[in-house]
Amino acid sequence: MVTSPFMQKALDLAEQALRITSPNPRVGCVIVSAQGHVVGQGHTQRAGGPHAEIVALQDAASRNLSVEGATVYVTLEPCAHHGKTGPCCDALIKAKVAKVVIAMVDPNPLVAGKSIDRLKAAQIEVELGDGAAASAALNPGFLSRMTRQKPWVRMKIAASLDGQTALQNGQSQWITGPEARADGHAWRARACAILTGIGTVLEDNPLLDLRLSPHTDSPPRMPHLVIVDSRLDTPLDARLFEHTRPDSATPRQVWIYAAIDNPDKRAALEAKGAHVSLLPNPQGKVDLKALLHDLARREVNELHVEAGHKLNGSLIREGCVDEVLLYLAPQMLGLGQGMAQWGPLDNLSQALRLEFKETSLIGKDLRVLASVLA
Repeated sequence: MVTSPFMQKALDLAEQALRITSPNPRVGCVIVSAQGHVVGQGHTQRAGGPHAEIVALQDAASRNLSVEGATVYVTLEPCAHHGKTGPCCDALIKAKVAKVVIAMVDPNPLVAGKSIDRLKAAQIEVELGDGAAASAALNPGFLSRMTRQKPWVRMKIAASLDGQTALQNGQSQWITGPEARADGHAWRARACAILTGIGTVLEDNPLLDLRLSPHTDSPPRMPHLVIVDSRLDTPLDARLFEHTRPDSATPRQVWIYAAIDNPDKRAALEAKGAHVSLLPNPQGKVDLKALLHDLARREVNELHVEAGHKLNGSLIREGCVDEVLLYLAPQMLGLGQGMAQWGPLDNLSQALRLEFKETSLIGKDLRVLASVLA
């Protein structure tokens, strides 16, 4: 629950940064004068750009408004370390603000309360907790990477009402309508990377880009692409190597994870610009848990999965899924390919338990967002 309208405004600003800040968290900041007037506001910019607090301070300065003695509302603890930018807590101290209201502590070990201590040492009042749940909901991937050393994994599935994602012959385009497909691209846009399997690459030859997503940010940030390809079967002429947004702010990287090496094919894929990693498990398949930890090392916060029923099943079986984004079309296909191939289970207690978070009509299709229960 958010009690302050100024913190709510900061959260609204943070939401505007959903698609642009990765691998940094989405943060909003509002500076309020002692008289109760907003004198500066902003959200974190692209990686390497200013953080929310600096944008808000710059906003106040551009309007010749003083922030001395003001209260700062920020959705995540200001940074306390030198990265691509300087410490935001030092900027607030230098600006002589009187109070900082922080929604939640930053779990980054480089911060994690250090900024709060420094603000207090500078005789700045600190209040913590207002809007914590809302701030966490905006940054599931960043929090996951910092606390679990793996991304937040969101599995997107488009299916018929009877749970089929394709006909038995593999035909799947298109089960859902154009509005749902565009909405799915908007969810792609907020992710750091999109993951699919070699089966999808060979059957559909997808681009896996953002062509249907409206770009409010210009130039757009392109999610990287992750291919689970145990035997390095990815064709050299696959469309995934095409780049449909040459104006992208971040060139898309293609990361291929394999289990069995093929030096000649690996060299050919690397010549196409792919990064190939060998992560075999004892069964001769890609070690999916190790893959997630490797993606965290590559600063992937949110991982958007668009794969077939076999890889979906493997990810579920290995406990790699945090959230399901499901689009259900108002049609029934009978025998076909299901959402996820795993099991069979011996008992209902072994089922994957989820909690519904949201249901919405997107065009004629039903969108369901559900989180996996711990």
